[in-house]
Amino acid sequence: MTDSQRTASGAAPGTASGTDGATPLVALDIGGTNARFALAAVKGGRVVSLDDPVTLHTADHATFRTAWEKFAETVGTPLPRAVAIAIAGPVRGETIRFTNNPWVIRPASLREELDIDRFTLVNDFEAIGHAVAQADPSHFATLCGPDVPLPETGTISIVGPGTGLGVAHIWRDGDQYRVQATEGGHLDFPPLDPIEDSILSRLRKKYRRVSVERVVSGPGIVEIYEALAVIEGRPVQLRDDKTIWKLGMTGEDSLAAAAVERFCLSLGSAAGDIALAQGGSAVVIAGGLGQRIRDNLVRSGFADRFRAKGRFEAMMAAMPVKLITHPQPGLFGAAAAFARETA
Repeated sequence: MTDSQRTASGAAPGTASGTDGATPLVALDIGGTNARFALAAVKGGRVVSLDDPVTLHTADHATFRTAWEKFAETVGTPLPRAVAIAIAGPVRGETIRFTNNPWVIRPASLREELDIDRFTLVNDFEAIGHAVAQADPSHFATLCGPDVPLPETGTISIVGPGTGLGVAHIWRDGDQYRVQATEGGHLDFPPLDPIEDSILSRLRKKYRRVSVERVVSGPGIVEIYEALAVIEGRPVQLRDDKTIWKLGMTGEDSLAAAAVERFCLSLGSAAGDIALAQGGSAVVIAGGLGQRIRDNLVRSGFADRFRAKGRFEAMMAAMPVKLITHPQPGLFGAAAAFARETA
């Protein structure tokens, strides 16, 4: 296995093949561009080990099966006969297709195609929910609110800005928990000041209904950036989201930096609204974008916006808001989902 194929290790120590009495499995996290594979082991409903992942580009493999065979070749030993797969998209129906890659997964034929005995399929954000439920406290960083561990009982809201806005929640009671994925990212976008009024007004010219993920998502930074340019009377430069994020995070472009700040404000508002709606006692921000803008969130008005809920401001101020920092939450969460399903 080359260095370029390896990334940071999972949460648990040791290797999947060396855990006594545990069930070995292959964990996968499949997105549009990359598919990550890792050996893992579970025991007693929990993940006990997760090896470093092998990352394969989906464009380099004609089918999921050929990518599986490449991973098996890389490992060099017979693969476990159990599989847990997190998929970026719906997992319902007889055929699972991907938006940005040509792969097709047919659950009914997986056992035969991969020569396995058991498998679990979960949506990628449902996998994040399992990761939040099972990850060690060391894999969470406090963004605002009290610096205390996530509560052992009650509801934990999960908000993940990425290509869209993932929303889920966990209800847990000690070691017992349930994950509920939702479509909370499609709530209406709520403007709270004249600048956000202008952002909403601009978006309404494009969409009949403006959901919160039109603004609070990776691509949403483009809408914010262009709206700010109009407000300031500047020419609207057509830039993609990656460019705006880069210019804003480095401070090379003052308008891009203002767009990043505005994004943090809107994320704070959305996270607070979702926690109120779900009856949350804590909030976890998830996703790679959240980790990349961690410092921005801390020094921005994110916390003020999260708390700004009128009569419930004191309650919101007492709520811990964390960022999950686990290096591979999708893989870890897929394995955790399998562990719960087969316990």
